[in-house]
Amino acid sequence: MDRALLLQHLAQAERHIVLGEEHLTIQEALIADLEREGHDTEGAKEVLATMLQSQAVHVETRDRILRELNDQGP
Repeated sequence: MDRALLLQHLAQAERHIVLGEEHLTIQEALIADLEREGHDTEGAKEVLATMLQSQAVHVETRDRILRELNDQGP
């Protein structure tokens, strides 16, 4: 793949990781609030699990792109 395109994909993957971290923080805080108020958190925890899986995919994608860039050299 073209190096410039890989760099664009890398930037996008990095943005997804940052946004994912922000969303995970918000979801974790929501769960804590629900628990503190005595509400059921099963659904919120299922959403969190899905979000964590998505985040792992974003990290894997970034790492794959980095490997491709490293394989291409400078």
